[in-house]
Amino acid sequence: MDSQSNNEPKQFAAAPRCQARTRSGKSCRSAAVHGKRVCRMHGGMSPGAPKGEAHGRWRNGAWTLEARQLRADAKRLLAIVEGLVP
Repeated sequence: MDSQSNNEPKQFAAAPRCQARTRSGKSCRSAAVHGKRVCRMHGGMSPGAPKGEAHGRWRNGAWTLEARQLRADAKRLLAIVEGLVP
């Protein structure tokens, strides 16, 4: 047996635990998915909600990062133009 296989149980025991709670209020105790706070059973493998129009709460795009930056740029430009007009 190589040393890597001997370390696997120790690595699993040292892994961060799932942050999800059961209905009784206790924690899940399964190992969390790498880079996530929850295990595979509680959504750790899920990439999250879709972006943009594919998302269920999408309305019109007025509050996207791109739209907010565009409005901020327009506001700065307007302030410059108003400063030039006597």
